[in-house]
Amino acid sequence: MIPPRIFTLREAEATLPLVRRIVTDLRRTHPRWQELVARYEVLTGPLTANDQEPPELIAIREAITREAEVINGYLQELEALGVHFKGFELGLVDFYALRDDHLVFLCWKPDEEHITHWHEVDAGFAGRQPVDQGSFITTVS
Repeated sequence: MIPPRIFTLREAEATLPLVRRIVTDLRRTHPRWQELVARYEVLTGPLTANDQEPPELIAIREAITREAEVINGYLQELEALGVHFKGFELGLVDFYALRDDHLVFLCWKPDEEHITHWHEVDAGFAGRQPVDQGSFITTVS
């Protein structure tokens, strides 16, 4: 198992321009994928196992696959950066960090200009607390 990337607050902040663009792209692409899936489900509802898939359904299924591949590419970009994407609805992103030598997440969401909150690894968004810059490790060796 690969150990998680540990960010300093400064390092996490430095990734935000790229993370923001990727999350924006993800949140723009995901609803299109959802719409295609919903349309496919509606159109396949009346079909039986013996029915042949009409050309319109084939086209929609292929579009679903293309959109899913795009989404997966964005998720892989975030993973390569060492950040954790926490959901399409809010677009939350977590960065592993050390606070008083304790592993936590720095937490960011797209409407925030900077990283202003953190939470325990097992606490989630509901456990967000304001960042006290003095308590975060500033260098990682």
